[in-house]
Amino acid sequence: MRRVRPRLHTRANGRAVAALALSTAALTALTACGAAPEEKTATGVNGVTSAEAASLADFGDLDKLVAAAEKEGELNVIALPPDWANYGEIIKAFEAKYKIKIKSETPDASSSDEIAAVKSRKGQKRAPDVLDLGIAFARSGAAENLFAPYKVASWDKIPDAQKDADGRWYNDYGGYVSIGCDAARVTTCPETFADLLKPEYKGKVALNGNPTKSGSAFGGVYAASLADKGSFGDIQPGIDFFGKLKKSGNFIPVESTPATVEKGETPISIDWDYLNAGYADQFKGKGVDWKVSVPADGVYAQFYSQAINKEAPHPAAARLWMEYLYSAEGQNLWLKGYARPVLLPAMTEDGTADKTFVAKLPKVEGTPSFPSSEELDKANATLAENWDKAVS
Repeated sequence: MRRVRPRLHTRANGRAVAALALSTAALTALTACGAAPEEKTATGVNGVTSAEAASLADFGDLDKLVAAAEKEGELNVIALPPDWANYGEIIKAFEAKYKIKIKSETPDASSSDEIAAVKSRKGQKRAPDVLDLGIAFARSGAAENLFAPYKVASWDKIPDAQKDADGRWYNDYGGYVSIGCDAARVTTCPETFADLLKPEYKGKVALNGNPTKSGSAFGGVYAASLADKGSFGDIQPGIDFFGKLKKSGNFIPVESTPATVEKGETPISIDWDYLNAGYADQFKGKGVDWKVSVPADGVYAQFYSQAINKEAPHPAAARLWMEYLYSAEGQNLWLKGYARPVLLPAMTEDGTADKTFVAKLPKVEGTPSFPSSEELDKANATLAENWDKAVS
């Protein structure tokens, strides 16, 4: 699931979000606007094309992949708000390192919009090359055969539970559900889900999106479920919690974004810790005193996932983007944005993780656990059936 940024946010950082998210119909309407991609030619060893390359070895080495990618000269990305997990700096760093222009479309789009773009723009040069998806969409997209299998050079360092065995998707960065609060507008900031039910927070509590579409909002409901005697296999208590929060008047139907935070419209926001931590930096000195806490009664962590469009119009650039993101440089840039990169354990062990950025991460006790695919599917189905009834 995804953010809804703007993601106007921002995926934090952005998500301006739902209002700007593309609908499947809108994406389909745009389909005819793009020209067909250029014919793919063999660029790797043994006649392997860039679109067929399943690892760096198929190009021969990194220099040859760079040459093939720079020849394409472009990379299409979607749903990457510049203030979400430091994507703005990541994009600039990639363009500065390589002779490749990144075309970033609809940064506030959701995971479902990304999948819709892949399907509706198949065969077009303007189709997205790479995707940053909520885990549920990564798994469903792989099941629909939408993604190209590709294993980055650091493949063996990615935990088995954080990747598809065939390389069709792999987790990239993640974080914990947290409660962000403007101490300049809220006398005592809440630190747990139980706190959020207090009458002093009437008209102040928001989510970053709709949990049936947004990964961050989905995580918020999952965390609330764990805090209220639910489990990975039972998200209903979380839905009921927000139903109570809405009935009390505390939960407001305003999706939190950087803009609503700065204006004071969403003084309390349930969102990923890396987004909330980013707000603290972003609005310092602007009248916002943003505090962040990971609720001890509902600890829930989630990663997003990367995938390459099987029909990517720039297949070599797509693979080079993956290599960059999963290099120490790319992983540390996510870390700089307060996101916890999937290779952080390995980088901590080999000394390549930036200790300054690690020290600034919101503190969390214990090791995170994650729901299974079956549990996620069940949670999604339950949300789809019951969310609107609970908060309408």
